[in-house]
Amino acid sequence: MSETTFAEEQSSTEVSSSKTVTLRIAKFNPDHDSGQQFVDFKVPYERWTTVLDAVLDVKKHLDHSVAVRYSCRQASCGSCGMKINGRPRLACFTKISELNSDVVTVEPMNNYPIIRDLVVKLDQMFENHKKVQPFLLREDSEITGPTKEFNQTPEQLEEYIQFANCIKCGLCNSACPTMATDSSFLGPQALGQAYRYVADNRDKGKNSRLKIIDDSHGIWRCHFAGSCSQVCPKGVDPAMGIQFLRGYLLGFRK
Repeated sequence: MSETTFAEEQSSTEVSSSKTVTLRIAKFNPDHDSGQQFVDFKVPYERWTTVLDAVLDVKKHLDHSVAVRYSCRQASCGSCGMKINGRPRLACFTKISELNSDVVTVEPMNNYPIIRDLVVKLDQMFENHKKVQPFLLREDSEITGPTKEFNQTPEQLEEYIQFANCIKCGLCNSACPTMATDSSFLGPQALGQAYRYVADNRDKGKNSRLKIIDDSHGIWRCHFAGSCSQVCPKGVDPAMGIQFLRGYLLGFRK
């Protein structure tokens, strides 16, 4: 068999092994559309094809106007958060073959203003994140003293390392029922990160952070539905962090 013939046969095998799925994409441009519309596309997929792969395939070959945000493609940057078959997920981390559905519906995340199609505005989430002072607070900083390391034991690291895995994808806020009814709520992302620093023994800003979150639109607004933790792609469990923070405010934790 010649080399050319083998290549043609291999290509033919790859094509024949591909399956197709209906990718239903929510289209909406607030500048001129009155409402959201869904457009269906037939796309091929393999067992390794992610939802982001499929969306980009549509954007490249079928509809160049599809708006989608993405970057790393390896579940590290958090850019490609969207609702996939009704659940907030990372598109680059979700394989079509694992959804077990002939129709894959992608929509923008809930609880965020829509910029266009699948892209939402995350400004408020980042503003809330900043409010909880997401950095180590110490008097002996590098500015006032010599640079040095603050050593930790494995046990001290274990107290907060799970919460340090947050990639700010916004899925937790999208799944939160309180975020849907209270636009001033800090949200599970910010509250989970507040606990990340409160639990860090190197940080000395616990009291100032607790004052920030001890508010009617802060930690007491959480109804502990647990939806935030269920959708987190990194296992951060902001719902648990919120409960621990309440423990500090109620005097059960020191």
